[in-house]
Amino acid sequence: MDKMKMESPDMTAQNIDRIAALFPNCITETVDENGKLKRAINFELLKQVLSPDVVDGDERYEFTWVGKKAAIVEANKPIRKTLRPCKEESKNWDTTENLYIEGDNLEVLKLLQESYLGKVKMIYIDPPYNTGNDFIYADDFKRSQEEENEQMGMFDEDGDRLFKNTDTNGRFHSDWCSMIYSRLMLARNLLTDDGVIFISIDDNEQENLKKCCDEVFGGQNFVATFPWRKRTAKSDVPFGVSQDCEWVICYAKSGKFAARVAGTERKYFETPDFPGRPWRIHDLTKQTTASERPNSFFPMVNPKTGEEYPANPNRTWAITEETFKFYYSVDRIVFPGDYDFLNITKPALRYWKEDDVKKSGDMFGMMPVSTKLPDNIGMSLDGTKEITALFDGKIFSFPKTVSLIKFFVDISTKLDKEAIILDFFSGSATTAHAVMQLNVEDGGHRKFIMVQLPEPCDEKSEAYKAGYKNICEIGKERIRRAGEKIKSESPLTTGNLDVGFRVLKLSDSNMKDVYYAPDDYSQSLLAGLESNIKEDRTDLDLLFGCLLDWGLPLSMPYSSEQIDGCTVHTYNDGDLIACFDKNVPESVVKEIAKRQPLRAVFRDSSFVNSPAKINVTEIFKLIAPDTRVKVI
Repeated sequence: MDKMKMESPDMTAQNIDRIAALFPNCITETVDENGKLKRAINFELLKQVLSPDVVDGDERYEFTWVGKKAAIVEANKPIRKTLRPCKEESKNWDTTENLYIEGDNLEVLKLLQESYLGKVKMIYIDPPYNTGNDFIYADDFKRSQEEENEQMGMFDEDGDRLFKNTDTNGRFHSDWCSMIYSRLMLARNLLTDDGVIFISIDDNEQENLKKCCDEVFGGQNFVATFPWRKRTAKSDVPFGVSQDCEWVICYAKSGKFAARVAGTERKYFETPDFPGRPWRIHDLTKQTTASERPNSFFPMVNPKTGEEYPANPNRTWAITEETFKFYYSVDRIVFPGDYDFLNITKPALRYWKEDDVKKSGDMFGMMPVSTKLPDNIGMSLDGTKEITALFDGKIFSFPKTVSLIKFFVDISTKLDKEAIILDFFSGSATTAHAVMQLNVEDGGHRKFIMVQLPEPCDEKSEAYKAGYKNICEIGKERIRRAGEKIKSESPLTTGNLDVGFRVLKLSDSNMKDVYYAPDDYSQSLLAGLESNIKEDRTDLDLLFGCLLDWGLPLSMPYSSEQIDGCTVHTYNDGDLIACFDKNVPESVVKEIAKRQPLRAVFRDSSFVNSPAKINVTEIFKLIAPDTRVKVI
């Protein structure tokens, strides 16, 4: 019976596996920190294998900074942490499909690699702009202890330090690049093949952010930069120029992404000569000269009237004379005078609505998106007004407007109203607000995942005085209030609107250290350990730890019941059945097996000895041979 890993995936090992499959000659061995052999890549050989020429020297175009390699290593490094459910801070725990996760987003993104790999349709983030006054997350930048103590300015509720990046820091830009780069690497893995990411930024790091995205997503997948006007012009500004815009940089996972907005319905005509076949007309000329398209430079003659329409030498017909004859035979050519309601002076091309629908498919009636944002997007002041109205006070500074984020969610998910939306710098949870608002407007069922570090509120702030100790408390309360406001404003259309969220909190592993490193413990100590699970962990903690390890989504329904004195948990109608009781009797094992779950999990200590474990394996082989059985 296999044991669960209970740690995030080792991305480095997975990448080595992929390279080994393609270039086995580039795999070598090295010694790890414990003196044991491990696989590694001969990068010099790999570079040569991938080059048609002799590789000599390091001179090349590249974007780099101090700490880039460490950022890549950090993104791939597994962690031994988990997400602990917090039902008491959640809303509609049993029915909601939304998640609110508290913790360092780098570690949270690692934990989500299995459960949400390739499942997130759209990501929006508003990361720290690196102004010198905002905070970035305390990644391991390999500073000395003295340097750390100098630059660590704040602590979160769990005692984790928050790093304040000041412009006196010699690695001011480097540290910011390292921070964002590793997170973008992990975020890309979560996107669907047709997924997309939108990132708000100002001029401080706009250039560096785009270069980071070019590397992570590929320059060919750059979609656009949307300018967002955040304020009206200020007078007291350097150089006499007020920088009133921020930028929203957009990258796709691949060329499969296509943004769309609802377009103006094309004007179709229904006429007695073509009953049931609506049609429209289009210009029959093209912006080419007679010398460029001599075959399209001919006088077009109406066969019915003999009237001749000469070609324009500077704008020829879009078709050749032979094509004209064919199009006329199938009623594709419309001449002036054919229909009294048409005000045309030259021949036009007829298009059938049925052909438009067939060609456009689900995109019929939609049109491409302009980088010029709609006028109703609003500015920073409008975002402040929105949250102030919800809380009857200014408890959060400079949030983005609901309309801005709603616009990006809308253009990204026109054809997927069941999409998952992720924001791992969620702040006041404007993204969650926007998702709920869009769902009520178009009948969608989009789900959100919010991730936020519980940054402490300044004790002098209105938020702190109002009882909010950290940003997460503000975000959760905003979702509650925004959801109720939306429902009260549209009671007839919000009956099934999901305004709830499950709260999960980043925590250390459910497993004792001995679970991971038994070599460090004496036999006498091991003998005294009755369980490898920490004493303060509940069945629900263990269940969600198993979901992460097995790569199952965290928002599905589950139920618990008593079977022969044991508590049995069924997740998503049999995707997983778990029993974490001690000394689980054979009758319970057989009952679980009879239900044919896809996966079954028990405690390692649920069975008194090895023969008991073997017996469980045999029961499942006999009753549920397709069930994967593991222990923790």
